[in-house]
Amino acid sequence: MPSAPPVRSAPSVPADDIHALTAALASGDIRCAARLITRIERVDASLVPLMQALYRHGGRAQVIGVTGPPGAGKSTLISRLVAHWRGRGQRVAVLAVDPSSPFTGGAVLGDRVRMAEHACDDGVFIRSMASRDHLGGLARAAGDALVVLEAMPWDVVLVETVGVGQNETEIMRHASAVVLVQTPMGGDDVQAAKAGITEIGDLFVVNKADHPQADATVRHLQDMISLAQRLHPERSWQPPVLKTLALQGQGVSELAATIDHCFAHWAAHPDDARRRGSARLRHRVGEVLRELLDRRLRTGSELAIDPMLPALLARETDPYAAAAQLLDRLGG
Repeated sequence: MPSAPPVRSAPSVPADDIHALTAALASGDIRCAARLITRIERVDASLVPLMQALYRHGGRAQVIGVTGPPGAGKSTLISRLVAHWRGRGQRVAVLAVDPSSPFTGGAVLGDRVRMAEHACDDGVFIRSMASRDHLGGLARAAGDALVVLEAMPWDVVLVETVGVGQNETEIMRHASAVVLVQTPMGGDDVQAAKAGITEIGDLFVVNKADHPQADATVRHLQDMISLAQRLHPERSWQPPVLKTLALQGQGVSELAATIDHCFAHWAAHPDDARRRGSARLRHRVGEVLRELLDRRLRTGSELAIDPMLPALLARETDPYAAAAQLLDRLGG
């Protein structure tokens, strides 16, 4: 596993620069966004005050997660959705979390290849990020990158996960609505249930709908969703199951309309939307807290683990006591 990137100790971004960068992003400056996301991926700790300001200026875009197993056609479907929304005059950003190169640690830019038709469109921004072996389908920096994109005048922000099967639940904590793409060849309904996909998706798409097993897959998903609704009657939204043929663009306009309907539903049910939003924010605060703790453990002398290692190796103490001691130092 590649080692963690070094933590930068540069001074915080000056207040004048925060104002200028916030204004640049609000005006839709794509180059500024690209540079900031690069600094985020490099774990530039000096950006924290800027991220705080950007969070307060964001929250207007529809953030949509697209997840599913590798080979389901997520990138092709996203490209078709982007074309649909651009046809309606909407501005779209895509954050595509790609597998990491085993040689450089960088993103394997498969998504950029599939979405090349939008490369010269100023109303589209596509950014690939390397997963860097991070479980959950997203890069560790994805949350901060979304803060940057949400501070810009995008109508839609799409987040595509790397496609890691049963570890894709993290997308729920970043996107307001999740589209889960399945294929007719993706395994039986028992395997799908094991993956807990009814807990992940707000909309289900069976892509490659010309396959002979497509209708059977739709029925399996509908049965699973109906069971989940009976187990959770408090849920006001029942995820629909749609069929698409992304390569030919079939079913894309229907999917876009259903996504609109999903957001309209949350607007009409503010209590449900607030509950979902609270769950995402609890996760996000915890994510930031874990990052800060990890940074202090790697850089702070008062939280150094190394002096405890001899006693741990000799089994004169234990990891639980060592962790409690570190927490006590934090409280002090």
